[in-house]
Amino acid sequence: MKDIYAMFAGYNRWANERIYATAAAIPEAEYRRPRGAFFGSLHGTLNHLVVTDRIWLRRFTGEGPLHTKLDEVPYGNLPSLAEARAAEDERIVRYIDGLSEAALASTFSYRTITSPRDITQPLAPALSHFFNHQTHHRGQAHGLVSQIAGNEAAPSLDLIRFQRDTGIGLS
Repeated sequence: MKDIYAMFAGYNRWANERIYATAAAIPEAEYRRPRGAFFGSLHGTLNHLVVTDRIWLRRFTGEGPLHTKLDEVPYGNLPSLAEARAAEDERIVRYIDGLSEAALASTFSYRTITSPRDITQPLAPALSHFFNHQTHHRGQAHGLVSQIAGNEAAPSLDLIRFQRDTGIGLS
């Protein structure tokens, strides 16, 4: 099971690098323009992903920045957000690399944010949610990039493309 999560951690980093490289070419006003996405703009959506990854990593590890709102925007510009994103992606890879199969089978406890309550659940399904959540909102970011710059500017984020490009998951 750990191999699957290691693949998802690598995929997450790869896909983020691709979407951030494309976002860097978008004019600032278009990058920040509210477009009806759940977190408004491309900037809001990318900030949400950093915030929620940190929330989950703190739940998993007990370490990292404390965020209390899902719509928090801790980074005011794309360069600082991109730097934070790269650091979180490395943190995710290191965390997954350090997990054992026994840890994946264990439970952990945390407190929810939107409707505060204490939860205890198995780690592996929570990791599945963690990576699925990234893909969900990165897909929204991809849609925003397509609206702004056109489909031809939006990079492929298909998992199979990652697997073919890296060889991970093909053997």
